Amino acid sequence: MSETRCWLVERDYWDKNLVTLVYATPDGEYQHTQQRSTQMLRQKPTTAAVDVAEEDLEPVPDEDRERYATEAARTAERHDPDDEV
Repeated sequence: MSETRCWLVERDYWDKNLVTLVYATPDGEYQHTQQRSTQMLRQKPTTAAVDVAEEDLEPVPDEDRERYATEAARTAERHDPDDEV
C-alpha cells in the first residue's frame, strides 16, 4: 500500500467537543480530513504531518488548491512531521 505525506493546512472547531483537521499533499491537489473529539486530541496530539494511504485521499476543490499548497509548504518549512501543532 502506497502512502503520501500530507501536511496540516486547516483546523476547524465546530463545537466544544469536535475538531476537524485537514491535511493536504504538498501540491494542494489532495486532502485527508479527520474529525476528533477534544478528548481524543488530548490523548493523541495533532502532528504537523501524517502519512495517508493513497486510497484515503480526496481531491481538493479547485478554489482551495492554491491555499492548501501554500499552507502545506508553510507547515513543512516550520515543522518536522512529528512536531505537535
